[in-house]
Amino acid sequence: MIEWFKALHVISVIAWMAGLLYLPRLFVYHATAETGSAQSETFKVMERRLLRAITTPAMIATWLFGLAMVFHGIVDWGSVWPWIKAALVLALSGYHGLLARHVKAFAGDRNERPQKYFRLINEVPTVLMIGIVIMVIVKPF
Repeated sequence: MIEWFKALHVISVIAWMAGLLYLPRLFVYHATAETGSAQSETFKVMERRLLRAITTPAMIATWLFGLAMVFHGIVDWGSVWPWIKAALVLALSGYHGLLARHVKAFAGDRNERPQKYFRLINEVPTVLMIGIVIMVIVKPF
């Protein structure tokens, strides 16, 4: 059963990361689109669908399958690495919330951020993911 949890967890993480990496790229282009234009309206639909249909369900599945593994005792909480991983996953979840707020701002034509900001924050999930993978695979602490 644990193997199924692991497989479903990894699948969910991949889908979640795809959404977290793609949404800011959409924001980069959306930030340059004229408010009310057909292009802007198309971005609104794309962002909403990506967040609601893929990214948020994948985050929920990631958490559920991850917690299922924790409750089945495969994590040694006496080590430091799972605590660092948990903190990084919480940070990634907070980043998800930040992107959801940006989707809402764009949907209401209230975005005040330039495309450069979205280019910059697009690097956040990659850095967090690198830390998470190193904690799980290498277990340096």
